Amino acid sequence: MKSILLLFFFGGGLIAFGNPTPLSSYKRPIEGQALRLPKVSITKSGPFIGIQRGRYTVLELGAERQWKRLKLVKPITHAALIGMHYNFLYNVIGADMGYWFKIGRLNFTYGANLVYRSNFDVNSFGFAPVIGYKIFQFHLQAGYHFLTKPKYEFETNKLFVSLRFVLINNRDLDVKRERKKKK
Repeated sequence: MKSILLLFFFGGGLIAFGNPTPLSSYKRPIEGQALRLPKVSITKSGPFIGIQRGRYTVLELGAERQWKRLKLVKPITHAALIGMHYNFLYNVIGADMGYWFKIGRLNFTYGANLVYRSNFDVNSFGFAPVIGYKIFQFHLQAGYHFLTKPKYEFETNKLFVSLRFVLINNRDLDVKRERKKKK
């Protein structure tokens, strides 16, 4: 037990004093100026796989790109996606192009999709407002497709719930520091 406590205190000391830049070297802001933190943004992208449920069950495949501005309070995330899905039972194919955003860490996502549906005889275009919740790389969305009226109804979801998982394979961190102005 004593050796574990000794190791804990020794390891804690290394972490506390292991900073290569001493705190005394950080410049304090001049009186009346605020401390300026660097602007940090992360760009992530990758393919997604998902399932959409409504009246019909369809498989979704596509790609998504996310831009996130890191902040201590209310970080902002934007994302653009392009995807397609196919209803195997009724031979209906669809394409989606969308955008969503989230303000905060545990808040809802809000967005919209432009949609195209076809059963290879009849085509339909439209849009779908969506609201969702994203945690880790899972994104659960609910929405309603407003489609143009074809000659006859074909088998596509109007009201739907979609669950997607994004496989992040590209991540880019960008740090922008403000430079001092020379007088």
